Amino acid sequence: MRKIEISTSAIVFKDLSELSTEDSMLMEQAILAREKAYAPYSKFSVGAALLLENEEIILGNNQENAAYPSGMCAERVAIWRAGSEFPDVKILKLAISAKSSNSLVDKPVGPCGACRQSLSEYEIKQKRPFEILFMGEVGEIVKVSSLNALLPFSFDNSYL
Repeated sequence: MRKIEISTSAIVFKDLSELSTEDSMLMEQAILAREKAYAPYSKFSVGAALLLENEEIILGNNQENAAYPSGMCAERVAIWRAGSEFPDVKILKLAISAKSSNSLVDKPVGPCGACRQSLSEYEIKQKRPFEILFMGEVGEIVKVSSLNALLPFSFDNSYL
C-alpha cells in the first residue's frame, strides 16, 4: 500500500473589484448569461462565459425541464456551443456565476461533477488547460488555473 496526497491551489478574490479587467469583463458576461437562464423549477440560475483564443466569448446558461434529467447546466451549454461553432479554437478561460430566487448565494459555486468531466474533455482535447473562475451572486470569486485543480484523478480516453 502507498499513500498519495492530493493538493490543489486557488486564488480567492473578495469581489469583482479585485479581478483583472479581462477576468472582470468575462465574469460580467457570465452574470448576463445567468439572467437569461431558464430555471422555473429549481429557481437556481447559472451563467457561463468562455473566452476563446480568437477573442470570441461564448455564453451558456442552465436550461431546465419538467423532466429534470432532461435539463442542462450552463457550463456544458457553453462548452458544447464552443465545440460546435469553433471546434479548433482553444479555450482560454471560463467564468461561472450562480444565483437563487430563494436565497442570496454569497459563496462561490463551482461546476457540478458532470460539468467537470465535460470540461476535462476539452482541456485534454486542446492539450492546454484553461482558467476557471466561479462565484455566487455576490462575494468571493475563486480562480483555478486548470480543471485538474477541481477534478484530480479524472477519467479520460487513456482508459478506453
